[in-house]
Amino acid sequence: MKPKLSIVKIGGNVIENSSSLSQVLELFSKMENHTILVHGGGKKATELGNRLGIKAQMINGRRITDAASLDIAVMVYGGLVNKNIVAELQSIGTNAIGMSGADGNAIHAHKRPIKDIDFGFVGDVDSVHGENVSKLLIAGFTPIFCALTHDGKGQLFNTNADTIAAELAVGLSSNYETTLYYCFEKKGVLREVSDEDSVIEHINSESYKELLKNGVIADGMLPKMHNCFYALQNNVHQVCIGNESMLSNTSSKYTRLTL
Repeated sequence: MKPKLSIVKIGGNVIENSSSLSQVLELFSKMENHTILVHGGGKKATELGNRLGIKAQMINGRRITDAASLDIAVMVYGGLVNKNIVAELQSIGTNAIGMSGADGNAIHAHKRPIKDIDFGFVGDVDSVHGENVSKLLIAGFTPIFCALTHDGKGQLFNTNADTIAAELAVGLSSNYETTLYYCFEKKGVLREVSDEDSVIEHINSESYKELLKNGVIADGMLPKMHNCFYALQNNVHQVCIGNESMLSNTSSKYTRLTL
């Protein structure tokens, strides 16, 4: 029987709100079995860039990462956000260790190919070295991954944090029964965007097609759902979407996804 592993990805609005972040980290620290946390930090990167005179460039809601923006991302994701999370987890008894894809050669990526848009130093994941990450888990560490990867040739990349979480879940699924949690400010996937309590509590492949067809799942939720089903189709045990309450055993509502 495989040991259990929970991978929790926290959204930008959680990171922005210090009380929400503290609450999430408190619940995360109490989760049983092995755990990994994944975070981004795009809003804080935009804020620091503005202070330094480096404006964020966005096309269709996606960030363009030129050389200056990559420097900002490394400073914010790998430094400011990551180390504050690690320090807070240490203060509540979790032996956290800050990670990027370059650390321990954990996550290899390549520069996203130029089609209609050149996204700059944005990386698409090639592989996760699960054995290297597993060594940290076995040693009693809790890895805290930021949204950075590398190509093995010295180049860092800005990489979508939802994707990193899914790829880690897949990469570790051969050795662990892995559950992936996408934790953000909503209670789950909503049937009505204006109704915070209209949580769809279970979605499988068939109901997902219907929700897409009817336009219930659209816009920003589409790439997140793509990552969810990619993970499920590649041996991840279960995927959950909701707010911090789903990380405890007392959660009343959240969305659970299965095949």
